[in-house]
Amino acid sequence: MTTPRDEDPTQPPSPGSGPPLWGRRRFLGYVLAAPTLTTAAQLVPAAPARAAVPSPEITELVDLNDVMTAAALPTSGLITVEVRPDGTVSFALPRTEVGQGITTSTAMLIAEELGVPLRRVHITLADARPELLFNQLTGGSNTTFSTYTPIRTAAAVARERLLGAAADEWGLTVPELGWKAGVVTGPGGRSAGIGELSQKAAAARTQRVSVALKPRDMFTVVGTPQGRVDAHAAVTGRKKFTMDLNVPDALPTMVCRPPTINGKVGSVANLAEVRTLPGVTDVVVIPTGVAVRAATFGRCIDAVRALRVSWRPGSAEGKSDASVLEELRAAEPPLGLPPVTPHVEERFTFHFRSNSALEPNCAVADVRADRAEVWSSLKAPVVAQEAIAAELGLPLAAVKVHVTEGGGSFGRKLFFDAALEAVRVSRLIGKPVKLMWHRADDARQGRTHPMATSRVRIDYLGGTVLGYRQRHTSVATDLGHGLGEIFTALAARLPVGDIGFAQTFFQLSQSMPYDFGANSRLLSETDRGFNTGSMRNVYSPDVTCARELLVDRLAARMGKDPYRFRHDFLRDDRARAVLDKAAEAGNWGRSMPAGTAQGIALHTEYHSAVAVLAEIDCRPETVGRPVRDGVAGPRVTKAVVAVDVGLAVNPRGLQAQMTGCLMDGIALALTSSLHLDDGHFLEASWDNYFYTRQWNTPRELEIVVMPDSTGKPGGAGELGVAASMAAVACAYGRATGTMPTVFPVNHGTLSFSPKPTVPPVPASPTDGLDHVR
Repeated sequence: MTTPRDEDPTQPPSPGSGPPLWGRRRFLGYVLAAPTLTTAAQLVPAAPARAAVPSPEITELVDLNDVMTAAALPTSGLITVEVRPDGTVSFALPRTEVGQGITTSTAMLIAEELGVPLRRVHITLADARPELLFNQLTGGSNTTFSTYTPIRTAAAVARERLLGAAADEWGLTVPELGWKAGVVTGPGGRSAGIGELSQKAAAARTQRVSVALKPRDMFTVVGTPQGRVDAHAAVTGRKKFTMDLNVPDALPTMVCRPPTINGKVGSVANLAEVRTLPGVTDVVVIPTGVAVRAATFGRCIDAVRALRVSWRPGSAEGKSDASVLEELRAAEPPLGLPPVTPHVEERFTFHFRSNSALEPNCAVADVRADRAEVWSSLKAPVVAQEAIAAELGLPLAAVKVHVTEGGGSFGRKLFFDAALEAVRVSRLIGKPVKLMWHRADDARQGRTHPMATSRVRIDYLGGTVLGYRQRHTSVATDLGHGLGEIFTALAARLPVGDIGFAQTFFQLSQSMPYDFGANSRLLSETDRGFNTGSMRNVYSPDVTCARELLVDRLAARMGKDPYRFRHDFLRDDRARAVLDKAAEAGNWGRSMPAGTAQGIALHTEYHSAVAVLAEIDCRPETVGRPVRDGVAGPRVTKAVVAVDVGLAVNPRGLQAQMTGCLMDGIALALTSSLHLDDGHFLEASWDNYFYTRQWNTPRELEIVVMPDSTGKPGGAGELGVAASMAAVACAYGRATGTMPTVFPVNHGTLSFSPKPTVPPVPASPTDGLDHVR
């Protein structure tokens, strides 16, 4: 055990006197009682920054990221860094890795602050920990933003504790010691690895300590491009996902689902017969359908297809794209009387989009009389644990929820429907199950981005913009995954008045980057009969796309270049810098053939800014090029993304995020949508849901990561979607001469023969070799 040092920790050491004690600002942390060195942070909410001039923008006072961070802050001291005797450092991350690279960025923060090689930092995903409350929710591009200081503080406590242990062991003072790559050195050739010191630095009782963090100008890991820590495991097949787990006796399980959205089982004509099919062990009715457990997933599919079920109506019975559009228009709030000044105005329509991830929705569950254990990729595991405990009538402590890494999410894994189904089946049959949704299940019964309309009006006079109004009307977004509880807990501290969850989310996530006079944005929701979700960037892609298209129209009315118009009206230097960089790198304004054009758009959110320049080819020979079972449509041929997230912890990871955001934006603008007909979606798999394909990706792509502008990280995971969609839409409008108002632009053409809804699982294709070139 060590005692506080005699030196004044606020004074910098003299040159050559050992490891620096960084700076004057100190952070509180804990050394926890444990056999090896285990440390944590204690943070208190910072006083909110005050602008010199009050701003009408709510997001300049507090935004969604601030709210999520404030909710996580009280339990930051429960997140610990452990130094092990073998010289490795372990950290159980209370967020979910679904491909966004947060295990890598988290390892980088620890390696930087603790001064150890990145390869020696091992990141795992924490099981559901109800004591963390809101500190175990992954979403809103919030992970690095909210954990940046707590994780660094815990690592810094460990560093100073290890130095103190070495000083005590050798009878020296800390300034006499050196530190390099996880090894403490002293005069006379003394050295000790952090593993050797971990038990000596441990505490018999929890102690509160004060530490300084490493200054930005001394970073050697953070801010440098790093490969993913899990890359080798991923490409060699050793990375473990839920379906890779070998839980004893957890046999494959699938569900026969209704032909319409949220239909219910009426009766099953051949239950006993299906139970006798080869490989089938159990068939039971659950609230969402009829579950089949069998020796293989192939046997499950055979059984699901053999079931003869009479279904009761669902929650969207008889509805279609056209009928939902009528509902939306009837629910639109008024924009008010047209102004007497000149104005531009338009209504935009955004169709349903699938929230399916590449990894099938899945979970493993083992339910016993007095306990339950669940494995799944969950972005809100505490909410899942509470719901499962309530479903089973068990104490919360009797339910263990293990968080596995996921193959994509985009908001989908905020919901735990597969885990809840697996629990229900396991309880009914008294056996473990490995439940997986079919691709058709997720396309037709899974989560969707809600259909919406957005009406925008901009008033102007001469060269001045007088006002901006936007009324966004949407099928209701389901926020029952933890965010609603955060808003409730912090309601008294939010500057949004007495409004509902969705309106709060909307106001905290939307901003106006332009000096457009008096501006207002309102959300109206209708129709809760659909399984919607917080798909990547939530409201922002649609809201920003509508705004940026009308900005283009306004620029044309005022005789201005679209880029120069934006530049002149921007209110923020960071936003102006990314816009300028995108225009410069993309050679804005260059001469292009007829039928092709550039588009440029901007988005600010999560304390970050991004601008995208896109070039599109809408010439007939491109639009009409043959694509099997698909509509080719226009092609984005070039894109430049300029992004400022403040401090980019891992620039390579940020580039990957922006690349993914761009692909999302292209899809949302041009090709990706669900077609609703008679209460069900026609799409039934990725083969007829047209996310951006290789034949529609830009041949030229440049991601420009701007220099650190704030000294701390902003949000990044969702940031680029909105600007990408808007830039592509603006380019399309300039190339065709007609501003698009319905998205995606290809929605009106159905390019495939819909698969039947009964049986719900389509037959596996047998013609794969026919399409090999």
